[in-house]
Amino acid sequence: MPIYEYVCDDCGERYERVVMSKKQAITCPKCSSAKKTVQLSVFAAPANESKSFSGASSASSSGGGCCGGACRCH
Repeated sequence: MPIYEYVCDDCGERYERVVMSKKQAITCPKCSSAKKTVQLSVFAAPANESKSFSGASSASSSGGGCCGGACRCH
């Protein structure tokens, strides 16, 4: 069950929906419009020190931010 993020094309409202089926009707909670744009979204997974990859360190100990600094975004 993926969670999708949308922006309403008519009023600009941002909202999320859990999509159970491709046939599910998705409408804006503010104006009820069905015109929408799917947004790219990022997700976060909780860090688990005991199951880290070899050679990787957590963001809190390395100061690298959300990704540990491996992607050089910081």
